[in-house]
Amino acid sequence: MAEIKLDNARYWKSCIDAIDSIVEEGVFEIAKEGISLKALDPSGISMISFFIPNKAFSKYSVEKPVSVGLNLDNMSKIMNSSRSTEQLVMKEAGNKFSLEFLGENTRRIYTLPVIEIRKGEDKEPKIEFDAYVEVKGDSLKEILKDATLLSPYVGLKTDKGTFNVVAKGDAGELVEEHAEKADFIKKLDVKKPTSSSFNLEYLGKIINPSPSNSDLLLSLKTDEPIKVEYKIGDAELSYYLAPYMES
Repeated sequence: MAEIKLDNARYWKSCIDAIDSIVEEGVFEIAKEGISLKALDPSGISMISFFIPNKAFSKYSVEKPVSVGLNLDNMSKIMNSSRSTEQLVMKEAGNKFSLEFLGENTRRIYTLPVIEIRKGEDKEPKIEFDAYVEVKGDSLKEILKDATLLSPYVGLKTDKGTFNVVAKGDAGELVEEHAEKADFIKKLDVKKPTSSSFNLEYLGKIINPSPSNSDLLLSLKTDEPIKVEYKIGDAELSYYLAPYMES
């Protein structure tokens, strides 16, 4: 039996949106330390690792660790009905998981079935990255939006003191060059130059749910998966996206 409470229901909506952007279902591991989830998207080219500590909740009562498989699309639809003035109480009991929205004089209770999800070895890739770029998330969203005008793929390149974004397509070519001292870049650490291309649709699904004014950490290595990290409040999110390799 687990009972968990958030004073702001919309906060959990933000977390679920960030997970549901790439996976339709997943297993929440609810333990005394907090709630975690690791899952591959159906195509197998991207992965999410999510953790939210118990300190993020106003009430966190977990008798023993429990795994809860849920349809995240359905949970996301329910969370869309939440109001900023409502609290959220989540309860796990056997094969049911309830979401209880508490207003000033109202209460709504949704009950979701706990589903059996076949879990594989969803281990994070072990990569010795050659470059780390911390950027302003809102600015990167705008850059990627510009790139989609020309190509379904985007190239990310790092060198000593520079981070470049490249998009090439039949309609033309975009090259955005950012020096280390650019306002867009918070930190740039390049041990070795890197160059990789990624699917823009998937990269957008990963980056777009990040909160406004948040910073994103990009870890890069030539022709290896990119790692994207950011936080939503106390929740920590890490994504991996496989590179696009031209045939």
